[in-house]
Amino acid sequence: MARRITVDMARRAEELGFDSLTVWDHMLSAPGLYGGSWLDPLVVLGGAAAVTKTIPIGTHILVVPIRHPVLLAKELATIDSISGGRLFLGVGPGWNEPEFTSMGIAMRERGRRTDEILDALRLLLTQDNVSFHGEFFHFDNVTIEPRPKKYFTIWVAGGSRVPDPLSPDKPYMVKTVLERILKHADVFTCRASGKTEWVARDFDAVKQYLQSAGRDPNTLGLAHVQAGYLVDTADREKALSLQRRPMQTMMGSHRSWEHLQECYMVGTFDDIVARLKFLESKGLEHVTIHPAAPEMEQLDLWMKKIIQPNFRGRDRPQVANYHTRH
Repeated sequence: MARRITVDMARRAEELGFDSLTVWDHMLSAPGLYGGSWLDPLVVLGGAAAVTKTIPIGTHILVVPIRHPVLLAKELATIDSISGGRLFLGVGPGWNEPEFTSMGIAMRERGRRTDEILDALRLLLTQDNVSFHGEFFHFDNVTIEPRPKKYFTIWVAGGSRVPDPLSPDKPYMVKTVLERILKHADVFTCRASGKTEWVARDFDAVKQYLQSAGRDPNTLGLAHVQAGYLVDTADREKALSLQRRPMQTMMGSHRSWEHLQECYMVGTFDDIVARLKFLESKGLEHVTIHPAAPEMEQLDLWMKKIIQPNFRGRDRPQVANYHTRH
């Protein structure tokens, strides 16, 4: 299965004409909120870089606060080099506490660590002989080679989350995330753990915050990271019945089926297109699609039934995400 995930699906996504390949990140399993384990995202991207030629590759979303910025800078620079400069970097602070405690890190530090690492990465990947002394990381005279010819596009993730006892995240945009987007983001990626209307609300909140801080909201791209499972039927009840098992296999059993229907891309093709067009009307430019099963047919269905007939030819890029879960 790992070969299918890292090699066959990467090649097929490029053949079909998806605009990017992306990976999600969980170092450890998250029982309840997800139903399986995950491959290491940067290793997967290295494999994808080796078997593709032109398609951009990146992370959606890399949990950066559990990593050291010097090692991370070296890993990112290496992937960018072997891919020929195709890497982009999507980041988030994470939420799964065991991932932090297993690394000896307090989860309450996740936001400050994320911001500090983003500051350090930009220095390490654009300058020689970098010295850095922050709250968490200290190093002197570090030079990373080879460095990217151009610094990565930075995608900062966040967004409202339906309240859950296993996650500390809020059902609204918090100020620390808004500040991170203002300072670091080329693209804001709104995650799929809130209702569709919440995604639109978060887009508005981010644009208003940038405006109030003196940054033109038009300098920020808007993206949405999603998961779903397509079935070729116009019968909505039949579609939902066929989608339930793969979605719950991926997402786990902690959240109800009704909850999953609110947050993720399920239903008929028309249902999913309507949802995407609503978000497009609110400014959505990029969608990351995470198939709920490692089936090659899912890539074909997304491209041929959703993307090509509804969103291509209008300067609205769509983003593919191939499955990185066991």
